[in-house]
Amino acid sequence: MTLLDIQNLGVTFHGSSGEPPVRAVDDVSLRLDAGQTLAIVGESGSGKTVTALSLLGLNPPSPLCESTGTILLDGTDLSTLDRSSWRQVRGNRVAMVFQDPGTALNPLLTIGTQLVDAVRAHERTSRDQARRRAVEALAQARMPEPEKRLGQYVHELSGGMRQRAAIALAIAARPRLLIADEPTTALDAAVQAEIMSMLRSLCDDLDMGLILITHDLGVVAEQADRVAVMYAGRIVESGPTAHVLADPRMPYTQALLAATPRLDGPARTRLVSIGGRPPQLSDRPPGCSFAPRCPVRADDCEILIPPPVPLGAGHEAACLFAAAPRELPMPVPTGTAGTESAAKEAEHGAPLVEFDAVDLRYPVRTGALRRVTGHVDAVHQVSLKVEPGRTLALVGESGSGKTSLTKLLLRLETPSAGHVRYDGIDVRRPGPEGLRRLQREVQVVFQNPYASLDPRMTIRHILAEPLRTHGMDAGEPELVRLLQDVGLDAHALDRFPAAFSGGQRQRIAIARALSLRPRLIVCDEAVSALDVSVQAQILNLLADLQAEHGMAYLFITHDLAVVRSVAHRIAVMRQGRIVEEGPADRVYDNPSHPYTRALLATAPGRTSPGPAHAESNADTDKERSTTWPR
Repeated sequence: MTLLDIQNLGVTFHGSSGEPPVRAVDDVSLRLDAGQTLAIVGESGSGKTVTALSLLGLNPPSPLCESTGTILLDGTDLSTLDRSSWRQVRGNRVAMVFQDPGTALNPLLTIGTQLVDAVRAHERTSRDQARRRAVEALAQARMPEPEKRLGQYVHELSGGMRQRAAIALAIAARPRLLIADEPTTALDAAVQAEIMSMLRSLCDDLDMGLILITHDLGVVAEQADRVAVMYAGRIVESGPTAHVLADPRMPYTQALLAATPRLDGPARTRLVSIGGRPPQLSDRPPGCSFAPRCPVRADDCEILIPPPVPLGAGHEAACLFAAAPRELPMPVPTGTAGTESAAKEAEHGAPLVEFDAVDLRYPVRTGALRRVTGHVDAVHQVSLKVEPGRTLALVGESGSGKTSLTKLLLRLETPSAGHVRYDGIDVRRPGPEGLRRLQREVQVVFQNPYASLDPRMTIRHILAEPLRTHGMDAGEPELVRLLQDVGLDAHALDRFPAAFSGGQRQRIAIARALSLRPRLIVCDEAVSALDVSVQAQILNLLADLQAEHGMAYLFITHDLAVVRSVAHRIAVMRQGRIVEEGPADRVYDNPSHPYTRALLATAPGRTSPGPAHAESNADTDKERSTTWPR
């Protein structure tokens, strides 16, 4: 039975006088049956979230925003609802799990209060009945000890538990349609698998439809019944997931698949990135929006807007060559001799960073007087080295101590025992000159792009501040170059962080970290919020800087496919301890610890569907630019 039917949806944003309108969503048509999962994929700014917000009536009101088309949910046209009617729909018939559970949940209220309020807002029920429903919702979201969680606050929960609480809040009123916007972006592989399995079970148990907005094609392949690919506000390909991923007919879909890291691919292989950038939606080019970046475009592509071409079994692609697709040329790696010289020279020297038998204990305080009654070992007897010009990947589940370990290097925590050294400097007592070096030579990209940028500063000031602090060039050409390196342009300079999506904010945070050309970058889930094409561009840029300048990386991530493409060595953490450490090839091909084998087994996309990556040379470290020809 058709649950959701969207026909010719259009969303246009109007700015201040003199600014051209932005057509964020253009003629989008989608269908979803009850009990099914529809995945919407595409680059940041392609219109995925705006489409989802249209289903909740959360876009700005007219005249700031104008919407056209129809949205039928169980036969009811949502596009005709007024404000009062929308309040009856949100949370009751349509609910959403937002990308960042930390901001979606109220930090001043307990989890139980928020769930009870959500139930009673839509149903006439007693507080005791609502409390039982809250416990039921937490149990359906597979929250451990759901009764206990009712009295806890957001800050008392781990990242995975916060996401479960956000999902419980969304399903508390038993909606017919659930929208999940990047629900597993920053979660480790084990928790990610649990969350996605739980969402799928909810669809089956509650006969609920699920719209999954994600950039992770591995998750799409394993979880979605249907997939819609968006580019520049339009659906460019859609159909059953198996058909679209196994036989993509739109060059953009093919490029996204080629840019996806593979868990079963060769180590440290450069990724395929898509040349150019998506068009400005206020100045959309005529014809196919992807034509300026398409390697197989023809003259007609720049004139005609291709209609969806039926390909059978519900598979459609908006391309002039969809019926007889052209073979995309595989990018040929190019470069210059000796690009790894800096890294090679540094390889056999002293380690750049050294953790020597490091402990970090947090006190446990109880009672009215908050007396210390024990401690928690966040990091226990960890010894690691990061070599110049090399990448050490730190992997493990949430709460394993990865971020706590990096806080010791960044001087955000003081070790309870052991020593942390950077290039011979004792990080605990660096001295004035050593502290100055640490502040310039060690940079960090934090996990949460919503909290890492000052909302009151423009992007120009955010990028220029570290350059001015260290007496470097902060002129506009340098700032524009930094933005171009991460796939943005000069239009971003005078805007505030609130004007950007999560993936775009993370690109800005990466540009800020790269601005000082540090010797070491701590990447704490630095690319987890990025779509695959930008992720490939950023990872290739980091590899280039490493090859040219001997830059080192401490890479924290849950994405084991990304780890395989960047890491020279891997350290696996569990419960504050290193359980396995060694060369990346050995850890992947012959893991010795059961926990490492379990992580690899639960990772999505072990064998990616669709076209394989371009074959690479055996000496992958010497490969340079890998982009689709233009």
